[in-house]
Amino acid sequence: MSRRDNIDRLLRDWPYDPSGISVRKKKGTDGRDVLQMRLDLGLLQLEVAGRPDGTRPHGCDSFYEYLVRRTLEDGNEYTMTEEECDEADREFVQYYHRRICWLALRDFSLAMSDAQHTLKLMDFCREHSPDEQWTMSHEQYRPFVMFHRTQAAALAALGDKGAEAAVEELNKGLDEIKQVFVDYEAEEEFDDDELVSRLMELRESLRQHFHVGRTLHEQLADAVASEKYELAAQIRDELNRRNTRAR
Repeated sequence: MSRRDNIDRLLRDWPYDPSGISVRKKKGTDGRDVLQMRLDLGLLQLEVAGRPDGTRPHGCDSFYEYLVRRTLEDGNEYTMTEEECDEADREFVQYYHRRICWLALRDFSLAMSDAQHTLKLMDFCREHSPDEQWTMSHEQYRPFVMFHRTQAAALAALGDKGAEAAVEELNKGLDEIKQVFVDYEAEEEFDDDELVSRLMELRESLRQHFHVGRTLHEQLADAVASEKYELAAQIRDELNRRNTRAR
């Protein structure tokens, strides 16, 4: 092994921290930005754009894009091959690692983007999977990916639009996660789920710290539930005005 191939000094200068996630952004040899994650037995290096490993599967930006192209060519009845399932698994893992990196670096918009990519790949695999067991091996993690997306969306909104917008993102994400539990006939497990509890705790923490009362969307839901339709109409008008000002 040549000195150039040996990474002993690199690992020694960047000790592994078992108590947290160690991530940094560095410059590649050609000046491009790359992400590095320190692991117990080494490190990962990921590209910041496109697929994390820097490859272009079959000339596409990601394997998901290639799979979508396959359905355009072969129709919606297309079923993934075993090799394609293996490649999808690789892409799931790569985007998971980069999503964790973005969250650690507090780049929430990119964390949201990578989470959304994973969810779209999950949707595709669920629809075109050759095996129900393989499908469920990924579907079991759908709430976890949605948790990351919701968390990132809320924290991005907090910085850009304020605490009320962050609470709204948490409410939206919780509703979407609950629908997953309903779809899989596990609604009774929703309130006791650890990830759901963490999002609810974040929501209540934001309410208390930033003195956020009932948001307009929550007030609208309350008015409709109480059959106060005139009040509901007024709240809708205010929401429309807000949306118009935001454009």
